[in-house]
Amino acid sequence: MSKVIISTTMGDITVQLDTEKAPIGAENFIHYVMEGFYNGTLFHRIIPNFMVQGGGMLPGMDEKESGESIENEADNGLKNVRGSLAYARTMDPHSATTQFFINLKDNSFLDHSGKNAQGWGYAVFGQVIEGMDVVDAMAGVATTSRRGHQDVPVDDILITKTTLIED
Repeated sequence: MSKVIISTTMGDITVQLDTEKAPIGAENFIHYVMEGFYNGTLFHRIIPNFMVQGGGMLPGMDEKESGESIENEADNGLKNVRGSLAYARTMDPHSATTQFFINLKDNSFLDHSGKNAQGWGYAVFGQVIEGMDVVDAMAGVATTSRRGHQDVPVDDILITKTTLIED
């Protein structure tokens, strides 16, 4: 299993990637970590008592160009529990690219429940193992609407660096 340290302007978050149950999602995340994609991106959407989302927007709310979308593997048995890392996506279940979110509480309604558009769920591929206090602190910041996006932190929360740690 691989670990990634997500260094932010609010502190470090260490996540354990589940390369066994979520090989597509974990490898996709590792690819973007290794190429430095996340460096300088924002945690751009924060909804208290739900989740914090990042990995695709630059300061000013400009979307960073990403690669191809990946197959949704939300049927892997991993659940959207507190501290889990999952891919954000559009209504298309197979549209995830770089954006991810960290669940602030158990969000079972996001879990896979069937292979129809509503039931596909959001694919979990990792778990916070250190730094959940940083994630909880993010949940407490003031948010606003900016450039058509809601729940945007008033003050930017940047991912300054991501570091892969192989076990």
